[in-house]
Amino acid sequence: MAANDLKSRIATLTPRHRQVLRLISLGCSVAEIADILGLAHSTVDNHRSAIMQRLGVGKSVLLARIAIKHRISKVDDKLTASEKRKRGRGKDGWN
Repeated sequence: MAANDLKSRIATLTPRHRQVLRLISLGCSVAEIADILGLAHSTVDNHRSAIMQRLGVGKSVLLARIAIKHRISKVDDKLTASEKRKRGRGKDGWN
C-alpha cells in the first residue's frame, strides 16, 4: 500500500472513526471504548471493522501503528481524566 494511498484513506475517516482509532492506539478494548464513548459494544466493533476495511489492514495492532504514524494519536498520548473515569478500570497503572 502506497503512503499517498493510505493518507487518502485516512482522510475519509469520520470524526467518530478517528476517536475509536485513537482509543485503540491507547490500548483500550472494545468494551472500554464503548464505555468511554457511551456506545454499544457492537457499535464500537462495527467502527473498528469499518476502519480496518477502509485502511486495508487485517490486524488491530496495525491500527495503533497507523494512528501514531499519521498523528491521529501521539506516542506519549494518554487517556484524559474523563476517559479514565468512564473506562471503569480504576487505578490499574495502565495509561
